[in-house]
Amino acid sequence: MRLPQDIILKPHITEKSNMEIAAGKYTFVVDINSTKTEIKKAVEALFSVKVLQVNTMKYEGKVKRNGVHEGPRADWKKAVVKIDTDPKPESYLTKGGKAVSNNKKYKSSIEEFGVAQ
Repeated sequence: MRLPQDIILKPHITEKSNMEIAAGKYTFVVDINSTKTEIKKAVEALFSVKVLQVNTMKYEGKVKRNGVHEGPRADWKKAVVKIDTDPKPESYLTKGGKAVSNNKKYKSSIEEFGVAQ
């Protein structure tokens, strides 16, 4: 079992990703072998938010030169995670037919995103 810190490597900060934050979409560089389900569970565990959708993209590493030496960069994977910006309490019916409301308090944004370290 991998830890959430092993799946979510770092935020991917660009102009486009900063504009999408208003719509509740956050972009992360993730482990190349992680699945959408693992990414969803890791983001929910790390940031206490409700994830609605996960889109992933794989990128091949470029071949770069340094003087006469040539070598490839590593392959990497990006995930765009859409979170619920208006979390509501969950309600369900019990065995007796009584309606019960569960106040699951999710955050409506990720405050740690884009903080320089």
